[in-house]
Amino acid sequence: MAIREDVENVVQENIREPLISGTGEGSGHGSSKEDQWMVYLSTFVAVCGSYEFGCCVGYSSPTQSAITEDLSLSVSEYSVFGFILTFGAMIGVITIGPITDFVGLKGPLTAFSVVGWLAIYFAEGAWALDIGRLATGYGMGAFSYVVPVFISEIAPKNLRGRLSALNQLMIVSGISVSFIIGIVVSWRALIGLIPCAVTLFGLFFIPESPRWLAKTGRHKDFEVALQKLRGKNADVSLEAAEIQEYIATLDGLPKAKLLGLFQRRYLPSVLIAVGLMVFQELGGINGVCFYVGDIFEQAGFSSTIGTITYAILQVVVTGIGASIMDKAGRKPLILTSASGLLLGCVVTAIAFFLTAQELALNGAPVLAVTGILIFVCAFSIGMGAVPWLIMSEIFPINIKGQAGSLATLVNWFGAWLCSYSFNFLMSWSTYGTFILYAAINALAIVFVIFFVPETKGKTLEQIQTAISKERSEER
Repeated sequence: MAIREDVENVVQENIREPLISGTGEGSGHGSSKEDQWMVYLSTFVAVCGSYEFGCCVGYSSPTQSAITEDLSLSVSEYSVFGFILTFGAMIGVITIGPITDFVGLKGPLTAFSVVGWLAIYFAEGAWALDIGRLATGYGMGAFSYVVPVFISEIAPKNLRGRLSALNQLMIVSGISVSFIIGIVVSWRALIGLIPCAVTLFGLFFIPESPRWLAKTGRHKDFEVALQKLRGKNADVSLEAAEIQEYIATLDGLPKAKLLGLFQRRYLPSVLIAVGLMVFQELGGINGVCFYVGDIFEQAGFSSTIGTITYAILQVVVTGIGASIMDKAGRKPLILTSASGLLLGCVVTAIAFFLTAQELALNGAPVLAVTGILIFVCAFSIGMGAVPWLIMSEIFPINIKGQAGSLATLVNWFGAWLCSYSFNFLMSWSTYGTFILYAAINALAIVFVIFFVPETKGKTLEQIQTAISKERSEER
């Protein structure tokens, strides 16, 4: 095993220097913004899947009373309908990585979501409703992995951060719009089918990931796809050579298996991605997101005004984060975000402590709302999008399917754990809950400082080679 790792290090370190430090991906070659229209179109088609993700999350809350009344569901039956979405997503992320290794990143984008929404539409009882919800959950899990990976593999390095951040922007937009529309239209309106239809139609016009085509030996299709993405007048020879040469270094390695991800050559990338997913979810976002109305009520503030403000800020600040991703850098953005999450938790904890002690009863509700809004703004500016972007950047292509599925599964398990435990924690101690989240976000800051690399302005191959060199030097 040690001999094989040493051989790999030598091969990766000897990739031709002009290909690593040269103009590379998206940094010239005569291409212009006008020539990159296919990258923007492909990103738009992909992030319609992210919008669909948001529709799934936002669908159940405004439709609860209508569905339970029309289908005569008990509270427990409707709870299963809401809860089973997470299980579907977990199944999706477990299986979607290996599937994309075989069929590409375009293929799995819509099928399960379409089937799921149709099952919900025609449902006449709890069983069909749950099957549909499970299928949409599977599609949501698939989107959560496929969309950021697809964007990172097609985007030039100078646009990758900005375009990848659109994933999170479209998710929060889908949640907010779904919530508002769900109040005024029938639960059978199936608004979620619209982004599925756009994605399905758009797949006929966009290319497959060039890196996946190269990995599977379809070299002619690889060159055509890369040229199409960079523009007909762009010189893609250096980028194509870099991608092909890096993939060639991986051909001699054993096929990735789940336990193989914990070998020393892959462990740094896996730990970075999994660590970011753990801190993203256990920092409290899903508890706050799912129960924000209850939080405002417990703090003595208007639930309606607070929730609307929360939804608007989430979309606006996520958009700001997307626009500055490639200028600010991944690491500074996520450090700023984690620091803001820490501050928001501390402010909210102080507000609930004052309320529990019956102190400053007029000012405590305002303080609580301030803390929650700081929290959501901080999450939206970095912690929401950056972990997904970094996950899509740091895995070598030969383990991307397995490793990406693992990281995304950890994310979904963390989401379930946070949302499931939130009410229990709040019953235990309102201010203690946010002190706990503050401690987790403080640990996130330490983790990012010491373990997370800056990936701004680098090709995917440069990122993976740099991580390998750092691991080699540490040995």
